Amino acid sequence: MYIELYKFHGYRKLLCMGMTDAHRFEFPNEESRDLFHAMMTLESVEEFEEFFRDLCTMQELKEMTERWSIAKLVWQDCPYRVISQKTGASSTTIARVAHWLMYGKGGYQKVCRKQCGDMAKGKSTASKERGEHALPR
Repeated sequence: MYIELYKFHGYRKLLCMGMTDAHRFEFPNEESRDLFHAMMTLESVEEFEEFFRDLCTMQELKEMTERWSIAKLVWQDCPYRVISQKTGASSTTIARVAHWLMYGKGGYQKVCRKQCGDMAKGKSTASKERGEHALPR
């Protein structure tokens, strides 16, 4: 099995090859967009918690929560060793999240900027000018 990226109607799609047609998953698709539109109707953290608890297994929730925690720490330029100590995540998981943070579709970056400020890799605008890190090494 391998994954192939291709463009279709202006969207980048992922297609898992080497599987039967019943097991292929293209993203984004009509069903995923419907899911995202459903999520946009939620109005509070409590509604998201209820929806995600019904939608996901506890393991899926744990993994998504862990990845988000890792993304915020990478955004703040925290060393992998410290991230691993804080989250319990493996260096492989941290590297994967860091890769998607830096080279993905920009989703992590958009939300990190909104939640953590425009700290491109952990430096505020003022500290960037002074050459300072936001977190001590």
